[in-house]
Amino acid sequence: MSSDSPDKIELLRNQIARHTHIPDADWQLLEPYITERIVKKGKFLVQEGEKAKDVGIITEGQMRHFYTRDREEKTTYFYFENAFVSAYISCITGNPSQVTIEALTDTKLLVFPYSRLKELFAVSIYWERFGRLIAEWAMMGLEDRMVGLLTQSPEERYVALLNSNKTKILERIPQHLVANYLGITAVSLSRIRNRTLKNQKR
Repeated sequence: MSSDSPDKIELLRNQIARHTHIPDADWQLLEPYITERIVKKGKFLVQEGEKAKDVGIITEGQMRHFYTRDREEKTTYFYFENAFVSAYISCITGNPSQVTIEALTDTKLLVFPYSRLKELFAVSIYWERFGRLIAEWAMMGLEDRMVGLLTQSPEERYVALLNSNKTKILERIPQHLVANYLGITAVSLSRIRNRTLKNQKR
C-alpha cells in the first residue's frame, strides 16, 4: 500500500458510511483485508467466464461494465471515482461472471474479498445491513436500466441520460461507447445529439 493509503482507506469508509454506519470495532474486522489494485487501461478487473471474488471502490479512473453476445459487446454501466464496482452476482453465486469490467483509463481501486464480507454478514448487523443495501442499490440500477431499454426509444434514452445525474457518461466517455450504452450506432447518436440541440434552441 502507498503512503497515501490511510486517506484512501478513509475514502472507502466514508463511501460505506453513505449507505450505513459502521462502528470502529466492526470496521476493524474488514480493514486488514483491504488492498490497493491498479488496472491498466484496456485491462480487466474481471472477465466474462471468470469467477469474481472482490468488491472494490474506484479511487482514480473509470471503468466499463459489459457483456458479449454473438461477438458484440453490450455496455450496461460505467463506473467513476468513488463508485463501488464488482461483478456482484458472480460473487454471490460463485458462478462464472456473465459480464466483463474493463478499465477505460489507468484505474486505481481499493478492493476487499467478497468472501470476507460474507463472513462479516454472520457476525455484524452493521455489515449485514451494508450488504443488503448494496444488493438493493444494484437491483434498482438493474431495473432502471432494463425499463429504459424496453420502454424508451433511443432518443428518449439519450434525453433521459442528459437530464439525469449520470452526465459524467456524456462528459467523459468516448462517443462510440456512449452509443453502445444507449444501444445505437455512433452515427445515430450524433444525429440524436444534433436534433436535441436544435430543440433546445427553439
